[in-house]
Amino acid sequence: MAGSPSGRSQGGRARVKTARGRTAASTRWLERQLNDPYVKAAKSEGYRSRAAYKLLELDERFKLLGHAQRVIDLGAAPGGWTQVVLKKRPKAKVAAIDLLAMDPIPGVAIFQKDFLDDDAEAMLVAAIEGAPDLIVSDMAANTVGHRQTDQIRTMALVETAIHFATQVLAPNGAFIAKVFAGGADPALVAELKRHFKSVKHAKPPASRKESSEWYVIAQGFKGAAG
Repeated sequence: MAGSPSGRSQGGRARVKTARGRTAASTRWLERQLNDPYVKAAKSEGYRSRAAYKLLELDERFKLLGHAQRVIDLGAAPGGWTQVVLKKRPKAKVAAIDLLAMDPIPGVAIFQKDFLDDDAEAMLVAAIEGAPDLIVSDMAANTVGHRQTDQIRTMALVETAIHFATQVLAPNGAFIAKVFAGGADPALVAELKRHFKSVKHAKPPASRKESSEWYVIAQGFKGAAG
């Protein structure tokens, strides 16, 4: 990046100079960040992360936020998805939870807590004073470096989130969760189809091509007894 000590421009693309103590992997990560249009857009528009554009793009396609009054954001840190919810629905009641600390967002109930804790679900519903009509989840398990194990651990989180959604969502509510290439497990898809009128998979443009992440979008909740 011209004028920056961290890189130099070649044909409009920032190239990162090597530095003592910086690994090749970290150099590649920094270079990717410098050249990522979503990173630049997030900084320009005040979003806390490029992930905000994933939800914006999913909303553009599936019209998820248009009538949301109560929203729960699972795996919310650093807060990009929560910011999108409030931008689209500034009067919505919103609760967000993550193991990681998250800077305050006015009007949002934020919990630094494990979603798997026994009292977490009740706290989230109480914070928005009623049944949510949208639950969004960008949760992923902490990786151990073994792809299959990492996917199994994340899918266990998705399963827990689905159970939560089918217990607390308002009728006609919607649920979004991060999954991996190939989509949600067939048994989980079957469970979602039992409870929702529409279940689809999507990979928003903001999701990096090399990433294995996809999202499952379930709409039209039939009710807890569905």
